[in-house]
Amino acid sequence: MGAMNHLKFFGHSCFLIHLNGKDILIDPFIRPNPQAASLVDVDELKVDFILLTHGHGDHVADAEELSIRNGAPIIANFEVASWFEEKGCTVFGMNHGGRKDFGFGEVRMVSAVHGSNLPDGSYGGNPAGFLIKAGESVLYFAGDTALTKDMELIPAYYHRPTLAILPVGGFFTMDYEDALIASELVGCDRIVGCHFNTFPPITIDTRKAVRLFSDNGKELILPEINQTINF
Repeated sequence: MGAMNHLKFFGHSCFLIHLNGKDILIDPFIRPNPQAASLVDVDELKVDFILLTHGHGDHVADAEELSIRNGAPIIANFEVASWFEEKGCTVFGMNHGGRKDFGFGEVRMVSAVHGSNLPDGSYGGNPAGFLIKAGESVLYFAGDTALTKDMELIPAYYHRPTLAILPVGGFFTMDYEDALIASELVGCDRIVGCHFNTFPPITIDTRKAVRLFSDNGKELILPEINQTINF
């Protein structure tokens, strides 16, 4: 991968972030995702860190394999991190409000409104989003969440995102209309959508969604699998 900071979309809510020379994988759900399995070679993935927003299977499916094979620490809430630590992974178990500089940038764990349990039914703690600051680049990854007024805190007291990744599929999370409001709350005009079109309940009219954002002076990128987005 090149030197420029960028994202690569691996389907659903999974992104590989190339930031300051490190590769950070978020919410890996690749092998069980029929849309991604034939397009993304998990065996060839090289990652330095793994971020997990919560414990649901469609966000953690490939985390154990990739963490152990790459020696990549998992950054998640304490409950999810502890579950993976028992499986032999290196972990950083944070929680809401916590922040730490991991070398590629500062990671702050912020709130999300959703559920969280792990694939075996274990308690997964509270779901989260991440705010990642690396120099002038500020990335907000909302995770699975409803629209929440807590998003106002991000630009007011933390950092105004230069790029925000928001769920847009509805049903399990906010839809693209709520995501437009979320973009206002976080103060970001460039949005990457995720958590859409993977399953029937979250199928959306992509053209309508993109047009809604455009009509409101914002850019909504609904990436194809393996699409790269610079930031």
